[in-house]
Amino acid sequence: MIDHAHDLASVRDATERLLTAVGKLDNAAVTEPSRLPGWSRGHVLAHLARNADALVNVLEGRPMYVSGEARDADIERDAPRALDVQLADLRESAARFQAAGDAPADWSRTVELRGGVTDSAARVPFRRWVEVELHHVDLGIGYELEDLPAEFAEREIDFLADRFSGHPDVPSTRLTDGTRAWSTGREADDGPEVTVTGPPADLLGWLAGRRSGGALTVTGGPLPALPPL
Repeated sequence: MIDHAHDLASVRDATERLLTAVGKLDNAAVTEPSRLPGWSRGHVLAHLARNADALVNVLEGRPMYVSGEARDADIERDAPRALDVQLADLRESAARFQAAGDAPADWSRTVELRGGVTDSAARVPFRRWVEVELHHVDLGIGYELEDLPAEFAEREIDFLADRFSGHPDVPSTRLTDGTRAWSTGREADDGPEVTVTGPPADLLGWLAGRRSGGALTVTGGPLPALPPL
């Protein structure tokens, strides 16, 4: 059962870590490339702020974004801003998200996200937590996948394994960190099972498209090629 209040608190903690780290940068560092192709650190920060507002829209029953084009235009518009403006926007948009999350609501209701994807309202705080944690890593400022909270890493591996579960282009795959195990890809009777073993940071990095998977141990076949998220 999803504990949205716990996840809201986790988002708050993750946001504070992000704000503290970003606050140590300077204007020049914000313009430098992030780890995401084609995006500066300013693009990542702008996206995080606009995503917070987009998830407020979701919680309050409005479309997440006016359009994909408007989403991209907003990020491009906000990316070149000075560090102090980026920080203020991150804080204020994060506060709006927390306020929307704290408002009395039916957390069992179904909400609509980008591209017509639907989910339980109770999972929205975790989705925001994912955005804050992974994009903190994407900034390339010293926060790595190994620094992610253990609970978050386990839940995100579970979430991504479920996302690829049943995908016709992903062979039946067992993921394990040596203690826990997850299944993903096609049903096992569609072919031999591939086993992918490694620490949570490397499993998560591969599933989330942040690492190549070269540090993982693979048996039963080659490392599966994952479709884009």
